[in-house]
Amino acid sequence: MPMETNPEKKMKAALPLILSAALATPFLAGCTAAVIGGTAATVAVIHDRRTTGTIIEDQNIKLRVRTLLSEHPEINSRSNISVTSYNQRVLLYGQTEDAALAEAFAQKVSKLPKVNAVYNEVIEGARSDAWDYSKDTALVTKIKTLLVNVKVEDFDPTRVKVAASDGNIYLMGLVTPDEGAAVVEYVRGISGVKRVVEIFEYIST
Repeated sequence: MPMETNPEKKMKAALPLILSAALATPFLAGCTAAVIGGTAATVAVIHDRRTTGTIIEDQNIKLRVRTLLSEHPEINSRSNISVTSYNQRVLLYGQTEDAALAEAFAQKVSKLPKVNAVYNEVIEGARSDAWDYSKDTALVTKIKTLLVNVKVEDFDPTRVKVAASDGNIYLMGLVTPDEGAAVVEYVRGISGVKRVVEIFEYIST
């Protein structure tokens, strides 16, 4: 008999243990906010189309990329590069004084373990400041909140990864073609969005 490989079923089976760990966290750390964050993270993991191992690997990849950037001050000092990873596909975004610097860094990232693809969306131009960053953070929050309004059967907004830089929106996730098209169209109509860059991976229904 073949072994069960459905990650969503595995996560549902493990839910009691995960919730127990999340609920225990504030007692160990003395912070009630941890239970809220832990529970929210648990819900997101259960609905995620990535395997649990891939979710963990994406976090590891982000750490490797950030470490790599810190090891190259000739790039880091002249750039404002942010990174995210989804399903082992890395997105680099932000600003740089010289596009060649971002391209050189993207090449280095592509050689890191477990990285399947690199999307270099770093723009040559003035680096954003704290005010720009706060606006992007608020815009991402607004988009994530409004994605519940996307009307596609069985669509789950928690499966869409949203990143922003200077009003440019980057969308990642494992979605169906119908979900992807609907999300892109909806996000384009949100106030404050300058441009939408679609980096979805499409799956069959």
